[in-house]
Amino acid sequence: MVPQSIERPAMRAEAALDRWFDVSQQGSTVRTEVVAGATTFLTMAYIVVVNAQILSSAGMPEGAVVTATCLSAGVASILMGIWGRLPVGLAPGMGTNAYFAYFVCGTMGVPWPTALGAVFLSGLGFLLLSAVGLRERLIAAIPDALKHGIAAGIGLFVAFVGLQNAGIVVDHPVTLVQLGSVDSAPGGVFVTGLALTTGLAARGVRGAFLLGIALTTALAMALGVAAPPEGIIGAPPSIASTFLALDLSGALSLGLVQLLFAFLFVDLFDTVATLVAVGEQGGLMVERNGRRELPGAGRALTADAAGTMVGAVLGTSTVTSYIESTSGIAAGGRTGLTAVVVGLGFLITPFFAPLVRAVPQEATAPVLVIVAALMVRALGRVRYDDLTDAVPAVVTCLAIPLTFSISDGLAIGFVTYPLVKVVAGRAREISPLVAGLGVAFVVGLVVL
Repeated sequence: MVPQSIERPAMRAEAALDRWFDVSQQGSTVRTEVVAGATTFLTMAYIVVVNAQILSSAGMPEGAVVTATCLSAGVASILMGIWGRLPVGLAPGMGTNAYFAYFVCGTMGVPWPTALGAVFLSGLGFLLLSAVGLRERLIAAIPDALKHGIAAGIGLFVAFVGLQNAGIVVDHPVTLVQLGSVDSAPGGVFVTGLALTTGLAARGVRGAFLLGIALTTALAMALGVAAPPEGIIGAPPSIASTFLALDLSGALSLGLVQLLFAFLFVDLFDTVATLVAVGEQGGLMVERNGRRELPGAGRALTADAAGTMVGAVLGTSTVTSYIESTSGIAAGGRTGLTAVVVGLGFLITPFFAPLVRAVPQEATAPVLVIVAALMVRALGRVRYDDLTDAVPAVVTCLAIPLTFSISDGLAIGFVTYPLVKVVAGRAREISPLVAGLGVAFVVGLVVL
């Protein structure tokens, strides 16, 4: 039995967390939120190694980027949990880090401190948008048809990433994609992990995703697909070489203004799409004035913008909300406590980096595929009897994975929706904001 001297403070702490995060009101428990946070953290943890590898190609010290990645993800996720009140983890975004390293620093030859300055200023611009309330209005203005298409499209995108990570889907010079080595050891680990994790979830086992990741990791190590951890605890790499290294004056030069808009544009719409998908999957959306809205979206977007600024100061590319958060939501996460657990996981990661690096992609890929199965059901809520709703929803759903870009898929959806409404003689159904975004996206897709 647990001594009362320990049990009572633990119970009081749990009750305090329940009250602060409204856990019971959301139909969850503190234990469920903790497990959900751990699940999200494990599905996001790959970014610690991958981000450092990508940014090191821009000349940034890899060890410093590892620590900057963990600290920025930790601070941003905790801020999201406490201020944004949503079960969303944040970390340096995939895609924007590649743009930062390979295009901005590589092709354009911009020094990485200057690029960090551009990232910081884009985050500041994101934050200042709150002055006009554009962020909240944007989420509220997205038509329900596009909301459903975005959620399902991101689901397919997540599944695509998972299948790629496991080597099940590989590239092809003619057909673009093809079946990978299913009969290989990594393929076997993925298939076994998928069956195992799905079975545990279907049986209603608590922490099924987390347990599935652990068991699949053990199998991968037993088959030699993944190496055992090289250790447990180690000293974190120094962050001195990237901390406060950003060059704001260089980023403000006229020739780099386009970079500010590029970083701002991608972060804004990636985050909006992610929050919509998370809200839809977690049942967090509410009906207001005939629209489905996400309560607290403004605070969540503020946390996202602040995370980007913190990341630039520490020494990493744009920090953004992670769609992998849907794995934690599928595990039962409904409140900001889930995000806080994610943040704590990242903050301690520099000390336990060997353990995190030991989890192979074949072990987290099954969770991504299962999450996709849960998200794609959003297409069932589309009004297929109305083609002006159905076509934009399906086009958006397909464009996100096929362009391998949430932002590009969202852009195509915002162009398609008002266009078909106008041609069908139903222009009055288009809000001014959606119409303006449609025009802006046309310019972005065709002209720029």
